[in-house]
Amino acid sequence: MLLLTVVYDDKREDLIYDIENVVRYFKEKNFIMGISENIQSNTHFVKVFCDGELSEKVYNLFNMNVAGIIYNIVINEFCDKHLFELLSDTYFFLGYDEIDQIMKNIKSVLKGYGYKFDQNSIYCMNKKNMILDKIADCIRENNEININGFIRFRMNDLQDDLESIVDKIVEQYMVEKEYNDFIKLLKYFVEIQESRIDEIDIVITEYGKYLLRDATGKDITRELLMDLDEIQYKQNSNEEDVIIGILITNCPKNIVIHGMENIQNEEFIGTIKNIFKDRVKICEVCDSCSAVEDKCESLFNSKIKN
Repeated sequence: MLLLTVVYDDKREDLIYDIENVVRYFKEKNFIMGISENIQSNTHFVKVFCDGELSEKVYNLFNMNVAGIIYNIVINEFCDKHLFELLSDTYFFLGYDEIDQIMKNIKSVLKGYGYKFDQNSIYCMNKKNMILDKIADCIRENNEININGFIRFRMNDLQDDLESIVDKIVEQYMVEKEYNDFIKLLKYFVEIQESRIDEIDIVITEYGKYLLRDATGKDITRELLMDLDEIQYKQNSNEEDVIIGILITNCPKNIVIHGMENIQNEEFIGTIKNIFKDRVKICEVCDSCSAVEDKCESLFNSKIKN
C-alpha cells in the first residue's frame, strides 16, 4: 500500500534521511514499511509503502511524523527569508541588537529548544500544534506533498499562526526588558542610598505569609509598616509589593530569608535577589525557620486597607 509520495529538488536531498528515520521508527513498532526513491533531472520522488492497511490511529501518527519534517522545513524557510523583515517592519522601534536577540528567542521556541512551561509557552505550543495539524491535513488530501509547491502556495495558510507566535515572543521580550530596566533602576537607588538598618529578616510563615524581624529576632513588621509613606501604596498593593517597598526604603545591609520551604511565589524572592544581590542570604536551619507562626496577615492587611 502506498502511504505517501514526497517530491523535492536537489537542494533538499538530505530530506530522505528524515523520511528514513520515520520509517525506521515504525519498523521498530513492528509495522512493515519501505521506501523507494526515483530521481528525474533535479527532482526526487520518494514513496513510502507499507504492508497492508494501517489503522486510522497509526495512519494519523504517521502523517503527524511526516508533518513534523515539513514543519521544520517551513520554520527554516520562515526564519531565513521572512523573519528579519517582519520584525523590522512591524517593530521598527527595536534596535538591531534587540531584533537579533528576539530572532534567537523565536527560533528557539519554533524549533522547540529550552521550553519554559508558562502561559506564553503554552500559547506558542498550541499555535505550533495548529500549524502541524494544517500540514497533516494537506498531506491527507491526496497522500502526496511537493515541498517547493507547499512552500510557494501553502505558506500563507500558516502565516497568521507564525506571526501570532512572533507577536507573543516580542511581547514577552518587552515585558522582560521593562522589568530588567526597572530592576536596574532600583539597584542603582539601593547602591547610592545609606542603609537605615543593619539587617532585616524575612520569615515566610506556614501559609506563605511574611514576618519581618531584626537581627535579634524582634518582630519589627508593624514598626516598618508604620514608617511607610501612605502615598507609595495603592489600595490593591499586596504583601510582596509592601515588603519590596520596605526593603528599598530601609536599604538594609543584610537580608536573611527564613522558611523558604513555605514560599508560594519564587519570583518575589528572585526580585529581592536581583535588587540586593550579595546582601541576600537564605537561611536553612535556625529557630525562625523551624518554628514559624502565622501572625503577620492582619498586620499587612490592616496597613494596606486603611
